[in-house]
Amino acid sequence: MVLPPTVPVMTLSNSILFPGSMLPLHIFEPRYKKMLADVLEGDRMFAIAMRKPGSQRETPSSIAGIGLVRAAVTRPDGSAHVVLQGLARVRLKNVQQYKPYRIQHVNALRTTGNDSLAVDALSAKVLDLVAERFQQGFEFPLHILDQVTDIGKIDLKKAQESSLKNVIKYLNKIEDPDRLADLVSCTLLPTPVQRQMILETVNLETRLKFLIHFLIAEISDGGNNKTK
Repeated sequence: MVLPPTVPVMTLSNSILFPGSMLPLHIFEPRYKKMLADVLEGDRMFAIAMRKPGSQRETPSSIAGIGLVRAAVTRPDGSAHVVLQGLARVRLKNVQQYKPYRIQHVNALRTTGNDSLAVDALSAKVLDLVAERFQQGFEFPLHILDQVTDIGKIDLKKAQESSLKNVIKYLNKIEDPDRLADLVSCTLLPTPVQRQMILETVNLETRLKFLIHFLIAEISDGGNNKTK
């Protein structure tokens, strides 16, 4: 899909949009109600950017996720429930407008470092750590697996009754380590800072190493890391 050169930007404190993920949003602020109305009349795309930690202003991080509105249920007052599908990582460039909502130029970021034997080994390590995290009692949101097209349509009712072994089989069917890293990151990493760091890392080998580091820390902590 061809991305537009400029997109509206929604800045949020805790939400990170990964390529291939589905992000539900409640649109209620006047500026974002206007943004959504305009987006739905256009290419249905906008970006989600994490607010820079410690910023007194609503300053977005320079790396964001651009998404496509897959579903929108609007109300008479303009508020809406939206499902946004992540399309790509983007770098936010110069601002075209600030009001009534932010619009910025964007450059798509492509994954690098994905043709390596090390990537295969690191992906296998991620799967091992995911299994270990499950054994601690973490319940993988199985509906997310249904979003990953290359593993086929999953019968969610049966999947909910499946064993840990079957869930790992689903993950092993994801042949793209880029997608695997993003899926695990958006699901298992507890803090937005961690997820943002993964989003910003375009080199896949490095991204997987960061993910492994975070998963090991989470396992060591017993899944009690609740830092926002």
